[in-house]
Amino acid sequence: MGTIKDAIYLENISEVKRILEEEPNLIDEKDENGVLMALLAAKTGNLALVRYIVEYSRASMDITDNEHKNMLHYAALSGSVEVCRYLVERVGLSPLTGDNNLVTPIDIAVNNKFFDLQSYFEEEIGAKYNDLYRNPIRTGFYPDPSIVRVEDTYYMVNSSFIYFPCIPVSESKDLIHWRIIGYAITNPEWAALDNLEGGRGYWAPDISYYNGKFYITATYRLNDDGTIYRKQIVVSSDKPEGPYSKPAIIDEDGIDPSIFTDDDGKRYMLLNRGARILPLSDDATRQIGEAHLLYYGDNKRAPEGPHLLKKDGYYYLFEAEGGTGPGHRITVSRSRELMGRYMPCPYNPIMRQNDENAIIQRCGHGKPVCTQNGQWYMVYLCGRKIGDGYSLLGRETAIDPIEWTADGWPIVNSLNGPSTLQIKPDLPECIWESSLDDDFGNDWLSSDWMFPRAPEFDGIVLENSYVKVKGSRYDLNSMHAKNILLRRQQNFRFEAVCKLRMPQIYPGQDVGMTCYYDENTFLKFGIFATKEENPRLLVKVAEYIDGYKEGKSAELDFSKEYVYLKTETNYLTRTFSYSYDGLNYTTVDVLDNVYYLCDEGLKKGKRFTGAMIGMYAYAGSFGQEYTDDAGNHGSDVIYGEFDFFNYKTL
Repeated sequence: MGTIKDAIYLENISEVKRILEEEPNLIDEKDENGVLMALLAAKTGNLALVRYIVEYSRASMDITDNEHKNMLHYAALSGSVEVCRYLVERVGLSPLTGDNNLVTPIDIAVNNKFFDLQSYFEEEIGAKYNDLYRNPIRTGFYPDPSIVRVEDTYYMVNSSFIYFPCIPVSESKDLIHWRIIGYAITNPEWAALDNLEGGRGYWAPDISYYNGKFYITATYRLNDDGTIYRKQIVVSSDKPEGPYSKPAIIDEDGIDPSIFTDDDGKRYMLLNRGARILPLSDDATRQIGEAHLLYYGDNKRAPEGPHLLKKDGYYYLFEAEGGTGPGHRITVSRSRELMGRYMPCPYNPIMRQNDENAIIQRCGHGKPVCTQNGQWYMVYLCGRKIGDGYSLLGRETAIDPIEWTADGWPIVNSLNGPSTLQIKPDLPECIWESSLDDDFGNDWLSSDWMFPRAPEFDGIVLENSYVKVKGSRYDLNSMHAKNILLRRQQNFRFEAVCKLRMPQIYPGQDVGMTCYYDENTFLKFGIFATKEENPRLLVKVAEYIDGYKEGKSAELDFSKEYVYLKTETNYLTRTFSYSYDGLNYTTVDVLDNVYYLCDEGLKKGKRFTGAMIGMYAYAGSFGQEYTDDAGNHGSDVIYGEFDFFNYKTL
């Protein structure tokens, strides 16, 4: 007698029936790869077999494999239009549902050149494959999005915490493709980040436009060692890219400020808890009255991120609730009067991830925007967790359409939660020219680069197509460390390579590449000078998880002019190798689990950012100018001289 798996593979329906009639629970068996029998049946493309499994077996239709592929994913692998049509139209599965790699059934059809199946899916979706976009639209550390449209251009801000410059300002023409054009705070003295722990700084900014000026407000979050923890800042500019004004301080406690201007020109700030509202001066730089609670929120847990929208005679109040974990959501309430009673939407939450096993989670903190064509969209934050629940890329930005119900309520993506694939807005596509590689050939740094706190005045020098990173006197485990040049990790699989001039360093110093989260969790892959009578240069990996853990190393030939450092990332695994010619690499170390480069990696302080990667130089006590006893001036300052830094998605 054969097994249920054999019968399915042979598409022997009568045998499948016989086996399941005798032992119905066998439909819940898995093969050697952990795939359920019903999924294997869908992969055969045999409609009669699939119909029997769906309609007569005990199999549930919410089943998935370890990669969160469902019945329709497996049916799409067969190319069978009949089976896929049955699963879509009779079972109710969607061709736009993504697995853990954001691969959908229509992606499978396209990638396998199943043209008939692709055509069916496109007909079902109501759009061509090339007219779809994929969430998240901004991958990596882009949390707490706020958006505004001015004419036909869209502007977005995101939290930057202790990273400098502060609060990136991005623009888009189509709501899908974005580029950073400036920052809200670029003056290190105005930023006031030097003494702030990781995860503090600038939280949850909001951007708005009024009378020819852009206004950005955010919470300035201090350490917990004083009596004041939170203040609100407001900056303004007549240009979206800036420069922006010196931050005005609003001394009202709370987080997640937004600015609302009513039809009569009166201006207000909203803050949590719940949605409190306070009047502002015309230039939004001063509080001119007490704060009052508009509405606490529908979910009654961690209400924050309030935004007001006036439309069709109603004030619509959007809030983020449920905390920033799996329960995160967006709710809405409304009132006919600004200070009136707000009634919650009967469809709340209007955005939440209800599938606890889906890759896109913690969806909330949204703000609506209306296109010049009258379409409505909601930008919101989300997070993707891998391994044992590690959001390595941090909180990202997604977008989904808003529909207005017949009774005047906004709902997001038909209440289906976050989409993986979605129909593009009816806007001209605008893909900005961009590169993930940097040869440092300009007189300025790309706007993709950031620093944990402001660098020294001479800490970063662009010269002869090199970026020279001045060695900090403090190691990366100090919040006083300087000149750490970083960019967002935007993918779970990528390769980063930097070319470094062989450094001239003293014992105890090091220079190279870092995979960084904050001063409590990071790793170094660099060139180290040993502390011994005849120092050697080692290329070495060193992990820091609230304390150093030394990794493997290899001795370098310091007579070489250059050394190439390469980090290959495959989810939580990182492979580190070096080369003298950029072609032939030698592996130094492999780390199987860099779980600590994320919010959940360590329970210490505030952790709300995401994994970063970049370059550093550590000079220790040497890195300073000096005058010896004879009055001679000298310097032990060192620089890491980097010819390029390349980042390639794998």
